[in-house]
Amino acid sequence: MVSARFHLAFPVSDIAQAKAYYADGLGCEVGRESPTSVILNLYGHQLVGHVTDTELVPQKGIYPRHFGLVFSEEKDWEALCDRAQAHQLPFYIAPKRRFEGAVLEHRTFFLADPFHNLMEFKFYCHEEAIFGAAEHHQVGETEA
Repeated sequence: MVSARFHLAFPVSDIAQAKAYYADGLGCEVGRESPTSVILNLYGHQLVGHVTDTELVPQKGIYPRHFGLVFSEEKDWEALCDRAQAHQLPFYIAPKRRFEGAVLEHRTFFLADPFHNLMEFKFYCHEEAIFGAAEHHQVGETEA
């Protein structure tokens, strides 16, 4: 297996506000920063917030764009969920269980940062559902 880290660049309108949300709220480590960008360590993955002058508007619903993590351990998912609640981060979709009783069963919650970027955090009860379980066709909220 290739050893790699995920990199995601996303828009923000204020570096201080981004650091407050991602570092203080989510627990990211702050790396390099400039007046127009900040590097954040989210569980070993590189997020880079870039300041834009473009108006940042919320999308309607969770599709097509969101990002996040799939946790290997349920306790880690629960710890982040507890941290988000303790820091009063706004849940876009509150913690819940999807596809209960099926091989696709997972716990999930969505957060919305101050710049309208949506993040989903998941824990699958059956690891094969992360990339496998191809005989099942459900993906997300509305697809059957």
